[in-house]
Amino acid sequence: MEAQLQGLMPLVVLLFFAGALSVEYEATSGLHPVVLVPGNTCSQLDARLTDGDEYEPPTAGCGIPKQGRDWFRLWENFTALQEDPALLPCYADQLRLVYDPVAGDYRDVPGVKTRVVSFGTTRGFGSDNPARKNVCMEGLVEALEGVGYTEGENLFGAPYDFRYAPAAPGLPQRVFSDFVSSLTLLVERASRMNGNKPVILVTHSFGGLFTMEFLNRSPLQWRRRYVKHFVMLCLGVGGSPLNMWPIAASPGSPPSLLYSVLTYGNRSFASTFSPLPSPKVFGDAPLVITRAKNYSAEDMPEFLAAAGFSDDDVERYRTRALPVTLNLRAPLVPMTCINGFGVPTADKLVFWDGNFSARPEFVNGDGDGQINVQTVWALKSLIGDDPDQRYFKSILIPNTTHRGMISDEFALKRVISEVLEANQTTYS
Repeated sequence: MEAQLQGLMPLVVLLFFAGALSVEYEATSGLHPVVLVPGNTCSQLDARLTDGDEYEPPTAGCGIPKQGRDWFRLWENFTALQEDPALLPCYADQLRLVYDPVAGDYRDVPGVKTRVVSFGTTRGFGSDNPARKNVCMEGLVEALEGVGYTEGENLFGAPYDFRYAPAAPGLPQRVFSDFVSSLTLLVERASRMNGNKPVILVTHSFGGLFTMEFLNRSPLQWRRRYVKHFVMLCLGVGGSPLNMWPIAASPGSPPSLLYSVLTYGNRSFASTFSPLPSPKVFGDAPLVITRAKNYSAEDMPEFLAAAGFSDDDVERYRTRALPVTLNLRAPLVPMTCINGFGVPTADKLVFWDGNFSARPEFVNGDGDGQINVQTVWALKSLIGDDPDQRYFKSILIPNTTHRGMISDEFALKRVISEVLEANQTTYS
């Protein structure tokens, strides 16, 4: 594969076409509506504390006397934390999820209610933190508006609660099921508002996993009526070794709310295990290396136990997250995947002394800095080789990072070009 990549590197954009297809261009009256699904941590969350004594605050500075009973911005509230840093342990605690063994599902901490902000619009994306500028599709929204898209008319957003994740079919997963229902209604409404044109779904990073599962859990007849094209940015199949680092770090007092989401808080999230490396893609290759033992994707239960996860946590990885990873399928709607490569991307993590809280040494391969290129090849095989997938195209853009795909001018031009092409392409 390395030799293959080296041979491809001089190309500016690499294209792979697969599936039986017939492509022609037609004159269109207006654009097909677009629904954007953002990456991990890019959806805003509100919270409120319920009456009574259900909520047990971690400090005296948290709770109703301090925070009141009204809805407040829980994630991401950089401005409030700048004004009152004492709120950090409150927000970190209120972001946690708990697993209810009776219901067999995750839920908010007792005494806390949460909601996704501005579903149906792109106003729920983004951050008030200057350090996170242009990491949540802001640049893509502007670029789409520049070619004729208008918020609320033919441009819509589907933010989601990133703390949750799709679980194996048949298992309780109320929040993801609610997302599926809400996105179904949004797609149908967007289509009706635009002359019954089918919708173009555009996703970034973790939003691609949510959308893949949404599509595969929707009736095929519905997909082919309502989904014109699926454009998935910065996602392969099979997770990433890099994701083994933050969840292994020992919980402690977080230096920032962002840190609490990616490490401390993440241990409680249903989405904790979703981006971990898949045994199908990475096999028995060592991904975490220590003096005493190496861990591969096939050793994930042992790795999680060594990192301090409980037996119940590991069992939820086996029963809820792993089956989703192992059973990803082609969505059977026209699909274009765009990924970056040529950026050092962790293939292996070295914790030589076995201290998972320390910063590891990285053994890098190729990718976009987060998504490994081998997962992109795996995606091509999974989707492109499915005889029922009518149209599939994979594009690789050199020297493009995970964030750069939705912020760098060159990459944005390519993404917009593919959206416009999807508007005009017919399939048979």
